[in-house]
Amino acid sequence: MTVTTRAARGNRARPAKSRWIEDWHPEDPVFWTARGARIARRNLIYSIFSEHIGFSVWTLWSVLVLFLGPSYGIDPAGKFTLTAVPALVGAALRIPYTLAVARFGGRNWTIFSAALLLAPAVLAAFLVRPGVSFTTLLVLAAAAGVGGGNFASSMANINAFYPQRLKGRALGVNAGGGNLGVAVAQLVGLLVLATAGGDRPGLVAGVYIPLIVLAALGAALRMDNLAQARNDRRAMRDVCKDAHTWIMSVLYLGTFGSFIGFGFAFGQVLQVQFADGFDTPVKASCLTFLGPALGSLVRPAGGWLADRAGGAAVTLWTFVAMAASAGLVLAASLRGSLPLFLTGFVLLFAFSGIGNGSTYKMIPAIFRARARRGVAGGLDPVAAEQEARRLSGALIGIAGAVGASGGVLVNIAFRQSFLTYGTGDGAYLAFIAFYAVCCALTWLVYLRARPGRPDGV
Repeated sequence: MTVTTRAARGNRARPAKSRWIEDWHPEDPVFWTARGARIARRNLIYSIFSEHIGFSVWTLWSVLVLFLGPSYGIDPAGKFTLTAVPALVGAALRIPYTLAVARFGGRNWTIFSAALLLAPAVLAAFLVRPGVSFTTLLVLAAAAGVGGGNFASSMANINAFYPQRLKGRALGVNAGGGNLGVAVAQLVGLLVLATAGGDRPGLVAGVYIPLIVLAALGAALRMDNLAQARNDRRAMRDVCKDAHTWIMSVLYLGTFGSFIGFGFAFGQVLQVQFADGFDTPVKASCLTFLGPALGSLVRPAGGWLADRAGGAAVTLWTFVAMAASAGLVLAASLRGSLPLFLTGFVLLFAFSGIGNGSTYKMIPAIFRARARRGVAGGLDPVAAEQEARRLSGALIGIAGAVGASGGVLVNIAFRQSFLTYGTGDGAYLAFIAFYAVCCALTWLVYLRARPGRPDGV
């Protein structure tokens, strides 16, 4: 394991006034009370703001497609493609964004990744208008994918700041504040539609330009880098050999993948499946923000519950509830009941938000349990704790990337279902089956009594 830290490079490696913290011991109660909690809280606040703007830019096209009326000449299948593209790019960027925190420092990377959001916001603000080619729109949608990477780097950074006993709550609050960007972007779209009309989509992107500048400035002035974050290029390789990596990635695909996928697709699903009730973008926008807002707000509750009842138990019951909610959506679709349909979808968003928090709590807990077994077998406690942090940080990046691909898979499922059946019924059945698989995995690996089961997950 690489043990060289930035501190070992010498004090001349960076100016004395740079925002690097050389000593960080969050598990030490004295250190945490004296200064650790205050510093971690400050970094958490600015991380949330930057991640929130990143999410808003990432999901911008879930709003912009509602503006693409007949003058743009794009059918529903094309619109589902436009929302799948940023999801795909965002998923691909999550692993390099996670590695970048260790390579450049959490503060430094937050400044850069926030400033990078200016590119998709400025391009969309000036180029989305009638007559633009579908290829150009695809490129603009792909550029918005950079916002999807911000989540992974933010979570990896905050994970290093907090002690194990507070990770579930801290990561839940961080992720919930970021996820709320999905709902806020849709509210911004509704505001633009209500005031400027449906022919000014560029205004939606333009609103975020000054906010992006503020996010980058806030990170520069108020955040810190942790010197103990190692640039260990083997962490991803090592954790990829662990079966828990891929099991947790599947579970996170079921929770976060559902949340972000439905966030991208919900407005379009309403417009296509209930065309008579949502024949204008304003009508669809009035409701699309409700589910993402609730799912974001309850995500910290998922972390809070996991801190108390255990992440695996909360995750199991979350998947049971998600399967039942998807069944309700399917029943509503078959009956053509809009109120029941909306109820089922809002419940799906809410339970996926709770599951987001509980699954992220499980990741560090798995390696913490392994560290305890190692210490009991004679390993050095400090080395065991550092190894647990190293691997959990890498797994957060991988699980985040796999989970973000749900934004692609959900949109593809809806696109194919509407092309084949004219409704989303095929997609709803697929979701129910997948949630059943996630239930089985959670119980078999993390709750069923068996030799080698990670304790306290």
